[in-house]
Amino acid sequence: MLDERDVVARVQRVHLRELRLWVREGWVRPSESENGPIFDELDVARIRLVCDLQKDLSLPTDAISVILSLLDQVHGLRRELRTLAEAVDEQPKETRRRIIEACRSRAAQD
Repeated sequence: MLDERDVVARVQRVHLRELRLWVREGWVRPSESENGPIFDELDVARIRLVCDLQKDLSLPTDAISVILSLLDQVHGLRRELRTLAEAVDEQPKETRRRIIEACRSRAAQD
């Protein structure tokens, strides 16, 4: 876990003021502690992504917001699919077979 200054030291492309703005904008969502925000490795990866989008690609803030929102949606869907797959795996073999068959049938209709 890293505090703001640790993050700025690690991701040298971001300044403390920018980092705080990105947190206010919701682009980065650190955990809160008594001493302020605490960042994990996923937060650091997201900060690096924002640096790339903003500084390398010169994307406007509204485009960055859309990209981050879409990324969050994709990750949410992946979590839901993983949960669903685990639930299917826990079913008896015949039930799993019928579920898979129904999925293939629906996919063929699309």
